[in-house]
Amino acid sequence: ALSVDEAREILEGSPGIALIDERRDGGYATPVECVGEDGVFVSRLRADPTVKHGLNLWVVSDNLRKGAALN
Repeated sequence: ALSVDEAREILEGSPGIALIDERRDGGYATPVECVGEDGVFVSRLRADPTVKHGLNLWVVSDNLRKGAALN
């Protein structure tokens, strides 16, 4: 099992990942903020009540940079 707090700590310390997870309107990353960026943005980190030990999170990046240009 991995708690939300443990996942948050791991993601915050991972190179190339930006955790933007403020529980307020606009406190999450969208594709608009990722254009031209090399990193991967993670938001809305939550426990998944439908799966034992599950986590839900929103992941977004500039796919032209991360998926094509940087590989």
